[in-house]
Parts: sequence; C-alpha cells; structure tokens
Amino acid sequence: MKKYVNGVLTDMTAEEITARQAEETAYTNGALDRALSNLRFERNNLLSETDWWGASDNTMTAEQTQYRQDLRDITNGLTTVAQVQAVEFPEKP
Repeated sequence: MKKYVNGVLTDMTAEEITARQAEETAYTNGALDRALSNLRFERNNLLSETDWWGASDNTMTAEQTQYRQDLRDITNGLTTVAQVQAVEFPEKP
C-alpha cells in the first residue's frame, strides 16, 4: 500500500498497513449500524409528524394507529444492510 507524504507517494510500513486494514474492517462492520441509524432517523421524523394525532382532544382512527405501529415496528428483524435498504415506509393515512 502507498500513501502520500508531503505530496510524494511512498510505501506504507507494515504497522500502517495493519492499522489501515483495521480501520477499513471497523468501517465495514459498522455498515448495518449506520444503515439502521439512518432508517430510525427517517422513521422518527415520520412519527413526529403525526404525534399530534395522539393529543388528548383527538381520537386516532384505526388506520392512524396502525400506521404509527407499523413505523415503530419497521426495524424489527432487519439483520443486513440490503434488508434495511429494501424497507418501504407505510403510506400515511
């Protein structure tokens, strides 16, 4: 492996290569966590848009209740990045 030092391409030491490979492995291993975090962020935004449905002076319809439950359950059983990327959000009633 090579690296640039002051604009000059030089060989990396064995220690630098090992450290770089460890960084790349850690990043790859965190892909599912990052994907789930992004999914939860989007889900939480959708839930917050409908929080007013649960106000004490309002009664949610069965469709509204189901929509919110579907959003809360959207991350259940997801174990791969591909599954997270394939998630489709429910349609808002």
